[in-house]
Amino acid sequence: MAPPGEENPVTEDLRRLQAERDAALRRVQELSAAQEEFLRAVSHDLRAPLRHVTSYATLLREVLQQQPDPPAQVREALGFAATMQRSARRMAAMLDGLQAISRAGCAPLRLAVVDVDAIVRQERDALSGAQSVRWHVHGDLPPVRADAVLFAQAVRELLANAVKFSHGREAPSCIEVSGAAAPGGRVRLGIADNGVGFAPEHARGLFGVFQRLHRDDEFEGVGAGLALCKLIAERHGATVTLSARPGVGCTVTLDWPAA
Repeated sequence: MAPPGEENPVTEDLRRLQAERDAALRRVQELSAAQEEFLRAVSHDLRAPLRHVTSYATLLREVLQQQPDPPAQVREALGFAATMQRSARRMAAMLDGLQAISRAGCAPLRLAVVDVDAIVRQERDALSGAQSVRWHVHGDLPPVRADAVLFAQAVRELLANAVKFSHGREAPSCIEVSGAAAPGGRVRLGIADNGVGFAPEHARGLFGVFQRLHRDDEFEGVGAGLALCKLIAERHGATVTLSARPGVGCTVTLDWPAA
């Protein structure tokens, strides 16, 4: 015990650690706010020149196409203009992806009991171009504790990926969504497709921003969806993992806190 009138050393250490923790939390909040402001400014400032590139590339193609029987140099210039348009559109999509990740990282978490089955069916029905997909959604998906908006956003990205990478193959597209209670007050959800898949050693790297395994002419997208899902999961104390085989398909597993 400390002598009368003196503070217990343990109490003093505890107060010091609490003060350091509070200072660290404030610093993290300041850095997060600065990052959000930086991304917002960069996105805003880059979109104006991007619109100019897209607009003038379109005008250039229209002017060149007006020439009857264009020579080889003009046809080559038309190809250059088309590449400019595609690159500008891709950069705009990358900016959209960065903004979505930034918003998901800074949005306040409004935790509640979330009906997983309802969200899965809602996002499935909202997917355009998925009419030819064979869906198998198990009706006993356990509820989770999550921010409903962010959870729906993650499910939307994962279902859209499953549709995209299983489309256009000889076998009919088939997507299965299942879920079950797991030990430790968790829920394990799985989204499996029979798409192109990938080599297992690439699984971890796909959660990085703008990481892709396929060419743009094979599958659209910029590689921001899985990074967004990983961020949303981590904010909830959840995890998301991938398992796949080339030509067989991919399974995404969410390990989420139960309701």
